[in-house]
Amino acid sequence: MATIDKQTLTSMNITEEQLQNFKQLFPEVFTEGLKIDWEKLRLTLGETVDTGKERYGMNWPGKADCFRAIQQPSIATLVPARDESIDFDTTENMFIEGDNLEVLKLLQKSYLGKIKMIYIDPPYNTGNEFIYPDNYGENLQTYLEYTGQIDSEGRKFGTNADTDGRFHSKWMNMMYPRLFLAKNLLKEDGIIFISIDDHEIDNLKKICNEIFGEENFIGCIVRTTGQTTGQDSQGLGSSFDYLLVYSKYPDRGLNGLPLTEHDLKRFENEDEKGKYAYDQMRKTGSNDKRGDRPNMYFAIKDPDNNDIFPIGPGGYESCWRFERKTYDKLLKENFILWKKTKKDNAEVWWPYVKYYLEGRTKRPSPLWDDLEGNKKAARDLRAIFDGKKIFDFPKPIELLRRIIAISCEKDDIVLDFFAGSGSFGQAVLEYNQTEKTNVKFICIQLPQTTEEGSEAFKEGFKTISKISQERIRRISAKIKKEQSIKADKIKESLFSNEESKEKNDLGFKVFKLDHSNFKIWDATLEKEPEAIQARLFEHIDHISPEAAQESILYELLLKSGVELTTPIEKLTLADKSVFSIVEGQLLICLEKELNNEVLKAMAEMQPTRVICLDEAFTGVNADALKTNAVQIMKSKGVVNFRTV
Repeated sequence: MATIDKQTLTSMNITEEQLQNFKQLFPEVFTEGLKIDWEKLRLTLGETVDTGKERYGMNWPGKADCFRAIQQPSIATLVPARDESIDFDTTENMFIEGDNLEVLKLLQKSYLGKIKMIYIDPPYNTGNEFIYPDNYGENLQTYLEYTGQIDSEGRKFGTNADTDGRFHSKWMNMMYPRLFLAKNLLKEDGIIFISIDDHEIDNLKKICNEIFGEENFIGCIVRTTGQTTGQDSQGLGSSFDYLLVYSKYPDRGLNGLPLTEHDLKRFENEDEKGKYAYDQMRKTGSNDKRGDRPNMYFAIKDPDNNDIFPIGPGGYESCWRFERKTYDKLLKENFILWKKTKKDNAEVWWPYVKYYLEGRTKRPSPLWDDLEGNKKAARDLRAIFDGKKIFDFPKPIELLRRIIAISCEKDDIVLDFFAGSGSFGQAVLEYNQTEKTNVKFICIQLPQTTEEGSEAFKEGFKTISKISQERIRRISAKIKKEQSIKADKIKESLFSNEESKEKNDLGFKVFKLDHSNFKIWDATLEKEPEAIQARLFEHIDHISPEAAQESILYELLLKSGVELTTPIEKLTLADKSVFSIVEGQLLICLEKELNNEVLKAMAEMQPTRVICLDEAFTGVNADALKTNAVQIMKSKGVVNFRTV
């Protein structure tokens, strides 16, 4: 009897993926079974291997557990919640309710190397904030216990008090595995922004240096918050926080920012090419001596045909901003401007270089003191929720819009796995409207409960994730209403074709972290025969009887490495329902009874992959049907045929 491969039902094996990547670089150091010959690796790398007992690096209690948390695959799934979503079938945005560690694991297959930008605003570890309850052996069970508000011993989950002996260690143990998994999701030109304050900035920077690499540190942005805290202490008050910025690989630049009204005042000159400003052609600042750039020290002719050299103040030999070849090109294209200037009590010609306004942006500064602060963010959130204070310390929308602007292009995917009140989701929707882009968001938020008696609780928001969803939902409705009013004011005939084709995604799919729809074999099972026999009986019917077909479908997409916002077409083949994904490249049939006709019909479509239920091969001819299925698929070139 032919056998059919089984579909993997766990998240990506991080250890195996890392080993495969390492094998691409050093295939010679591997023995069989993806085992590394450490002696051969040492010989390959030579003296670069640090064999000493004392090494430079960062360590803390629990760091080893972080790697165990990273390497433990997830057996959970993400269950769709249509009734909480907007435009479920067409939107490319996602809101996921669940523990972000477990969710990040589940996203590894589908979103590996696909996220352009990540922004997170994690707990600052001030001593009053909730720290995610990781249990390295049972992450999903810990999460499900947390949603019931007590752990397995009946204790309430709480905050990370600064009186705890491992106050910093607990916070680092929470952050490290999440940042490690987040890096995997970034594209090659991906970038991450992390909000933080003085409490943990030193530890966070060291963690990021280890995970992303010191060479990928883009910078630290200082953001004024608009309010000073700590004024009742004897030390310095604080009126700013930080954004640590890292890229996945070196040489990742940032997009420019639009010019302000103040910047535009510089472009007061105009010629046939448009408005322009100018800077002197002599290099200023560091490395401006002839000895620094000898090839940029040469004579040029002024309008009176005199030789002009780059001479600095006081008479020292300086240098131009570019070499002779570049100067000749700029002169020919009319980018060189000569102006009379005072020098040594005489008027002389001096060269300047034009730069034009059209298409110009400016480099982002590391000091962001020109944005509205936290008070404005709090007022804006209250306005969304009819004047009610339902969340503390939301992030300003303009801050998030700027982050999107300097890091993203038109159709990128962005991620926030500490979604909080949903500021990031709002920022993406509003940015898309004003900039005519189609940036897609993934927001992840734990269903952390709101305090009883709080305004949020009184308004019916029992968890933070519900606040976040509702905020995005209300912003979506607000934008739709504004568009409707605008459309009523302008006749249909006045719209341009380009405007009518503009994509307008104001929806989001909601998914919730939950147990797998399948009973997955537990390799840690006790080895007693009775326990094994009992578990084998449980696996006879290995699909949960409560599992909805759509939940099974999305779990298979997730575990097959398909994006959860991929369009799905439901087909009828030989009177059976078949789901077509990625324009027919993947076919999934969840019928509980198969026949040769539907198998042939699927094979005729020549998909890359086919997944069916194992229990669908039923009856006295089940073995023959499986054998036929394998042969039918092979005959049509379907090399990836699996059951679950």
